[in-house]
Amino acid sequence: MAHQFDAAIFIGRFQPPHSGHLAMLRHALNAAERVVVVLGSAFQSRTPKNPFTWQERRDMLLAALPEVDRQRVQFLAMRDFYDEARWVQAVHSGVKDLLAQSLPGATPTVALVGHFKDASSAYLAQFPTWELLNFPRQGQTDATVVRQACFATALDAAPTELEALHNLLLAHVPEAVAQWLLQWRTSADFALLQQEWQMLKSYHQSWASAPYPPMFITVDALVQCQGHVLLVERGQMPGQGLYALPGGYLEPRDTLWQSCLRELREETMLDISEDSWRQALRTSRVFDHPDRSLRGRTVTHVFHFDLGYGTPPAVQGADDAKAALWVPIAELGHMPERFFDDHFFILDGLLQLTHEVPSKVLR
Repeated sequence: MAHQFDAAIFIGRFQPPHSGHLAMLRHALNAAERVVVVLGSAFQSRTPKNPFTWQERRDMLLAALPEVDRQRVQFLAMRDFYDEARWVQAVHSGVKDLLAQSLPGATPTVALVGHFKDASSAYLAQFPTWELLNFPRQGQTDATVVRQACFATALDAAPTELEALHNLLLAHVPEAVAQWLLQWRTSADFALLQQEWQMLKSYHQSWASAPYPPMFITVDALVQCQGHVLLVERGQMPGQGLYALPGGYLEPRDTLWQSCLRELREETMLDISEDSWRQALRTSRVFDHPDRSLRGRTVTHVFHFDLGYGTPPAVQGADDAKAALWVPIAELGHMPERFFDDHFFILDGLLQLTHEVPSKVLR
């Protein structure tokens, strides 16, 4: 069969892959000799919104495809940057490198497959060198519905409830994906995520009657010393057990500066005078991406301190931090999956970790 394009690019989160994704993938396979599936939101901790690793999403997609089509699909795992220009550049670069391996010496004709669903589809306009194949929406299914159904069904659900869940899944996802999800519900990862989903649901309900969604203001401290950075291990949900910068919500009668120093003392027991902090301050920066936190619209002000090249002072986890520790900056780029919310990306932006995700070629 002759194809119009050498390669078609299909970008998504696929959390999880549903029947609409598979229909769009079939359009891509009909249009091009090979398809590159860009798995977004990769290399980060599991959350109720992004519960699956890029490897798990790849495996679900492959399980739903006939063997003859699997041979024509390659995958590119792509992390979030909270910076559209940088993300677009990374996708371009990753696809270029991947196609150079599979089509050496050629200048491939490339199409971008997608559908303008809502504001989340605006990225489709950011790749003008790829011909856009804007197919209609493939059914009314939505990955959010699938995730909510899985989390809302109790772990000890009665057989009739499990049957109802199975039937709902089959209305939205291929059979292979439905079976994968039912098996996933028996894992320890799912049990923790279900608890976090319920916590976030209750949290959102607590202000559901407000006339408009509230905005939260937080502060975080990035403290570096002798090639190390100060982190805390979160002791509570959301993000229990994950690394984060010391910080918290702005108190009603505090300035941003006062809240930052208070959170530092409370979470790390770091005993340094305010004058010393002022001397160590390098910069402050606002991180305000609308999707940076599942708790709601949260704008954080990050204060970046450098204590110099002396021995890092003693720290101890306290308040809602289970632990406080100094981590070598050189190790941060290898552990993005260990961080809460966008804290890895904050570190990347302020410390210029320049950690880029390599292309992941399946075959």
